[in-house]
Amino acid sequence: MINKLKNNNNDPIGVLGSGLMGHGIAYAAAISGFQVLMLDLTKNQATKGLQKIYQILEKSFKKGFIIKQELDDIKSRIEVSHDYEKLKNKKIVIEAIYEDLNVKTKALKIAEECMNPNGFIASNTSTIPISILASKLINPKKFIGLHFFSPVHKMKLVEVIKGQKTSSETLSRALSFALQIKKTPIVVNDSPGFYTTRVFIKYPFEGMAMLSEGIKAASIENAGKKAGYPVGPLALSDEVNIALIGRIRKQILKYDKKNSIGPWDNVIELMVTNLNREGRSGTGGFYDYPINQKKCIWKNLERHFPVLTNEIPEKDIIDRLIFAQILEAIYCYEKNIITSIQDANIGSILGLGFPSSSGGVLQYVNDYGVLKFRDRSLQLAEQYGKRFTPPKLLNEMAKTKKVFSSVKSNVK
Repeated sequence: MINKLKNNNNDPIGVLGSGLMGHGIAYAAAISGFQVLMLDLTKNQATKGLQKIYQILEKSFKKGFIIKQELDDIKSRIEVSHDYEKLKNKKIVIEAIYEDLNVKTKALKIAEECMNPNGFIASNTSTIPISILASKLINPKKFIGLHFFSPVHKMKLVEVIKGQKTSSETLSRALSFALQIKKTPIVVNDSPGFYTTRVFIKYPFEGMAMLSEGIKAASIENAGKKAGYPVGPLALSDEVNIALIGRIRKQILKYDKKNSIGPWDNVIELMVTNLNREGRSGTGGFYDYPINQKKCIWKNLERHFPVLTNEIPEKDIIDRLIFAQILEAIYCYEKNIITSIQDANIGSILGLGFPSSSGGVLQYVNDYGVLKFRDRSLQLAEQYGKRFTPPKLLNEMAKTKKVFSSVKSNVK
């Protein structure tokens, strides 16, 4: 629901970038009472982002969520420009530029020089370690990650990422901002891909892995929906964009040397580079998208991914999709990438589409039974690959009969 009251106590904010994420963040801030400056390379480019915001507002107006006066008030709170000098009174600046280290750091350095020195600056990056971005700035204590989810005007989660030098004051101010714009924040520590991206990509990756093994696409998709996900892993790949998933993958591999190449990498390469099938926003991906008709699995998919005569049991398909995400979440908890069980669960449901009836990734393990879950992971590892090998923490918990609670194991 749109916040209908203008709040004059909010600090004015600047948003760097007016694309999908940038205009979404600007919208979320403006409807919550913030004065917003949205910057892009040209004012014309920024104006295109502003028009996207207007379209969202017009839909809200037509549905009766806001009246004309409120619509006009919200519009009046958003300014667009290409001039970084206009950041001089801004105490909150959020960078929402595409995932390129050089481009991001150039924009962040200029913004830091121009903005109010008493404010803080954040990046919406989903993969680049916050500490790497912070190392390029004069005052890394005032830098933090604010990772929003698409579409921003609908998704409630914000992943707040602490860099190695992020101050407690900056963290507190970032959390306050997230709550002011009616988002649910979770706090994570710095790592390539952080928590949500690392766990999220395991679902489409496992779908691609099974496709490469000769499992029928329809079987994979039906199993994903039967498991409780909103859509199957291949449909999700198309929605996010297969090429974008590939770029995210490369970023994580670049900064996390322990991350190994998997069967999904070959699938992404084939689909994007060889077949020019990037997803729904392009010429189609794993699915075709005929005009005014329902989407359907690409008719030539089996030519490139031949189907085996005998498929694996549906239970195995379901477990592989679910366990792939949960095991990564446990790894993130073990490595202190995320330190709150509650945040791990909330993040998986609000940000990743993990089956909501489960209570979240770690609660799923408690309900399944820690020992039973560990043993099933070992079975999957033996049958389908070492990526299902239980993390050290899970083995220790199975031995000591512990569950995921507020008390954390001493396993490192």
